[in-house]
Amino acid sequence: MKKPSQTEPADLSLLQEENRKNEQERRRIRTERERLLAHLAGNRRALEEMEQVRGRREAMESEWAGLRPLERAANGYNDRGLAFEQYVLSVYLDDILQAANRRLRAMTGSRYELYRMPAPKDRRSRGGMDLEVYDQYTGKRRSVKSLSGGESFKAALALALGTSDVILQYAGGIQVETLFVDEGFGALDEESLDQALDALISLSGGNRMIGIISHVEELKSRIDRQIVVERTKNGSRIRSGGLEG
Repeated sequence: MKKPSQTEPADLSLLQEENRKNEQERRRIRTERERLLAHLAGNRRALEEMEQVRGRREAMESEWAGLRPLERAANGYNDRGLAFEQYVLSVYLDDILQAANRRLRAMTGSRYELYRMPAPKDRRSRGGMDLEVYDQYTGKRRSVKSLSGGESFKAALALALGTSDVILQYAGGIQVETLFVDEGFGALDEESLDQALDALISLSGGNRMIGIISHVEELKSRIDRQIVVERTKNGSRIRSGGLEG
């Protein structure tokens, strides 16, 4: 019977190297474990804070739940599709239009009146501040964009004067003592020019000063006090003028 071979002696240097590698791996695993535990602790703290925030949010939502319908209505989710600020502005605009129409009727022989268009029924659109004009000749309303240049000028002038009237009405002590009208008269025919000037003259009959900035020659014979800007080869200069000179 054959004898078993004897085991060869172990290589001590190999065992030491393997032990060194195992020790390094153990230290790496321990370091990684500590890092993960710290990360886990941070996540737990964050979760606790999130739970607290969610609890406060739910309490607030429960407390203010009754205001949600009011908030939605104020932001335009209502039958008129008007946000609260638009509604307030529309009230002021209605007053301005009422005052402006008195002026516009006088300047157009009672033909035109301005109205605020109703808000669109489409909830995706916000409106209620656009204007349309009622034409007494046709008995219908149409877009203000259909007005001619001269008609648009008279409508804009009427709105400016109406705004001035409403400011005086609402703001007690505030006085609009000066109003400047810059150009626009060139688009008016003779009759329209007379109507516009009559409106301005009637407005200036009190304690207001109306300034007109224009290049229209016909105005020179109708304005008694003038400041004329003249162009010379040495530059522009101004001089005072009037009907007498």
